[in-house]
Amino acid sequence: MSHNSFGHLFRVTTWGESHGPALGCVVDGCPPGLKLTAEDIQVWLDKRRPGQGKFVTQRQEPDAVKILSGVFQDERTDGQVTTGTPISMLIENVDQRSRDYSEIAQAFRPGHADYPYFAKYGVRDYRGSGRASARETAARVAAGAVARKVIGGVVVRGALVQIGPHAVDRSRWDWDQTLQNPFWCPDAEMVAIWEEHLEKTRKAGSSTGAVVEVEAIGVQPGWGAPIYGKIDAELAAALMSINAAKGVEIGAGFAAAALSGEENADEMRMGNEGPVFTSNKAGGVLGGITTGAPVVARVAFKPTSSILTPRKSLNEAGEEIEVRTKGRHDPCVGIRAVPVVEAMTACVLADAFLRHRGQTGGDASHFGGRS
Repeated sequence: MSHNSFGHLFRVTTWGESHGPALGCVVDGCPPGLKLTAEDIQVWLDKRRPGQGKFVTQRQEPDAVKILSGVFQDERTDGQVTTGTPISMLIENVDQRSRDYSEIAQAFRPGHADYPYFAKYGVRDYRGSGRASARETAARVAAGAVARKVIGGVVVRGALVQIGPHAVDRSRWDWDQTLQNPFWCPDAEMVAIWEEHLEKTRKAGSSTGAVVEVEAIGVQPGWGAPIYGKIDAELAAALMSINAAKGVEIGAGFAAAALSGEENADEMRMGNEGPVFTSNKAGGVLGGITTGAPVVARVAFKPTSSILTPRKSLNEAGEEIEVRTKGRHDPCVGIRAVPVVEAMTACVLADAFLRHRGQTGGDASHFGGRS
């Protein structure tokens, strides 16, 4: 009943707290023989790492990962490979400042998980919120790095598409731009607008929300299962499990409600490699099963709950108080959420791929009698 694990064949369990000595994860179900080193994982953790700009938390964590099990340096395979046994990974916490939370040890921050954690367990780790902290997502990113090895040629990439009321202009969308600025923004002209908005927000001691979009290219048709194993349902659940996520869309999402049947139907034509879709309102999923088109999702993140502005609340004794949160916090959690969204998408796809392979042998190319 602890619910610290997700996935079926590719199963991830995370552990650790924000201000504990370390955090990490155990990945079970990874196939053997995949080349995997700490460097393969570190490159993704570095994308998420805090302290890399004035618009994210200034907590200085190297997020250096250690692989404790599940790999073997095999001379016959020319490198370190997975063994098929559980892969355990550890990331030490080195820059905790628990004193920043001493004033709210008995207080419930409005908009945060403080109260429901206390209501459920009768005890809570107020130092950075323990398991409710976004620090936990470092372990997810490590697991996502392993998942990327499992799905091989699938490219999973994310972008920040909205901060506060300011959304990107899709006519200027350029994926290469996401690597050229600190916001993972595909619209170069939006960067300056976001900087101005975040500077005002930061100086005011407040926070703002954001939307992250992710797409997976190269997903073969046939992954996922009807009814209770729908890949879009599992993807939505995985993305909603990320801290501060409040909404998920697949494909056109809520915009589909305003479309006609003709506008929403993704027409099909025959291409050189098989069927192709002339649009992708479905987000690469129909009937809970992938179509071969890119899998596309968007996640809405609420503003960071830890803010300097005093807000009315209660303490553990039921007394009415005002809460003002000190410490180092992201004015917009959506910025560092991009690699987390990518990681969770990769984990869901790795699990779906392994389950599909287990049921059908992995071949979903039955169109026109091909096997």
